[in-house]
Amino acid sequence: MMRDLTPFLAALGDVPVETDPVVLRRRSRDMTAQFSPVMKQDALEHVADVIVLPRDKADVLRVASAAARTRMPLMMRGAGTCNFGQGIPLHGGALVDMTALNRVLWTRGGVVRAEAGARLQAIDEATRPGGWELRMHSSTKRQATIAGYVGGGHAGVGSCTWGILRDRGNILGLEVVSVEETPRTVQLGGDDVNLVHHAYGSNGIITEVEMPLAPAWAWREHIVVFPEFMTALRFSHALATADGIPKKLVSVLSGRTWSLLKALQPHGDPACDGIILAMVAQPFSAAFSALVQAFGGRITVDAAEAQGPYHAPLYEYSWGHARLHANRSAPDVVTTVGLYLDPGAMEAMARTFQRLRHVAGMHFEVKRFDGQLGYQGMPLFTYRGEQHLADVMRAMALDGAQVANNHTFLVKEGGMKPLGGTDAAFKRAMDPHDLMNRGKLRFGPQAEDGPAIATTGWRFRPEGSSQVGGA
Repeated sequence: MMRDLTPFLAALGDVPVETDPVVLRRRSRDMTAQFSPVMKQDALEHVADVIVLPRDKADVLRVASAAARTRMPLMMRGAGTCNFGQGIPLHGGALVDMTALNRVLWTRGGVVRAEAGARLQAIDEATRPGGWELRMHSSTKRQATIAGYVGGGHAGVGSCTWGILRDRGNILGLEVVSVEETPRTVQLGGDDVNLVHHAYGSNGIITEVEMPLAPAWAWREHIVVFPEFMTALRFSHALATADGIPKKLVSVLSGRTWSLLKALQPHGDPACDGIILAMVAQPFSAAFSALVQAFGGRITVDAAEAQGPYHAPLYEYSWGHARLHANRSAPDVVTTVGLYLDPGAMEAMARTFQRLRHVAGMHFEVKRFDGQLGYQGMPLFTYRGEQHLADVMRAMALDGAQVANNHTFLVKEGGMKPLGGTDAAFKRAMDPHDLMNRGKLRFGPQAEDGPAIATTGWRFRPEGSSQVGGA
């Protein structure tokens, strides 16, 4: 059914809009259809009714007010690189393109503040002359916006050192606008930033983001091969815990996964079943090489960042990008997501490797998580239906992983974000008419459009606890 846009457009005034059906359909997509066969059909069916293109913060306030007064659903959009359905308008409405709000507002020492639509690469380009860069970024750094990363992301390149986005200190401040008849501008800091982080843009319009920075090393990209996968995995743990070696990326791949990444194939070894992708600070190359030698590995690529022979930054073969490259070779390959935490991560991953080695390629990303060393496990295997996905997730949980569901549109059912009463109250306060990315953030039982795939969820330590506790 066509939605009557007349009242909403009248309330917008001169805020630019786009209504071309071809553009609407194209911009109502993110990477979900490529990453999840469970969500694919649903992702392709939903289309926004109008695209709104705010030019500045005053326009954003007008959009929020117009939506509240006319009850128009809103979905905030940056670059559209998300793959959990964050950017799919389940209820149509107005897709709000925030990319014109792209200024880096200031850099002060080790802190940067930028508008929502600033691209991650542009932020690094602005901060690097002063010797700083973002602590972490998605594998889509060249396209992704800072608000999109904070609102829909979780971890990324740099997480092997700095942890995940929700870890204290990794997001310093957010400015968000409420969707009310008279919108409010709210400043969030401390733990409150996590009310909006990974909420899929469903409880406030992010207009500004304040992030900590890290020393901008000259990074060297390394590909290292090992005869055995478990040797590569043990090496990754030794590198991750070598605190004297600054590092930005530690990815572990098995030979089966490697065989799907065509651009990297010339730089591996068919006889080796363990492959490491690493980014290490240049002054520490000798220390890194010594560690490789100690584990019996061999470095096949040593290149400056983004200057490797595979024609892209090495991090674009890690995290979610690894799956993207794999699908170019094998379109039916999918992943599930498990979190393996120390102590015991190595033993748990060994169980998953032994269980799945003949049917799935291994892919583990090292990350710090809530103060612990951890691995994000994303095995690649041929899709055989939802029950098969559920069986793989259940097996990973039995092996010792905390399992998330990367095949649902719903924040809660995804399992990466713990939700409680404070989150529900914040949602009601910032979006009292339930207009923002409607259908994604729910606090009751799972809705009928969420796939029936169980998830254990990811558990974080309660405040004041030194042990991993409940969700």
